[in-house]
Amino acid sequence: MADVTADVLAIIEKKLPEPRPLALTDRLDDLGLDSFSEIEIIFDLEEKFDIQIPYNSNDTRLEFETVGQIVDAIQRLVAGKPQ
Repeated sequence: MADVTADVLAIIEKKLPEPRPLALTDRLDDLGLDSFSEIEIIFDLEEKFDIQIPYNSNDTRLEFETVGQIVDAIQRLVAGKPQ
């Protein structure tokens, strides 16, 4: 699952307003992402891992608080995907 972590971090890093390395403990609120970038991240993750991420586009609050929580959720979705 290390590849999943690296891929998730790379996708999020591409959308940051200022390039910087990410840590799993980084809070999403502190990354400076706008709502459009957040939606693009969701689409990019879905495409990369061929998964569906449950997302309510009518609710602007993030479901996850940290980068690590996103990684964990993607790992669970990938592990539960039929091969």
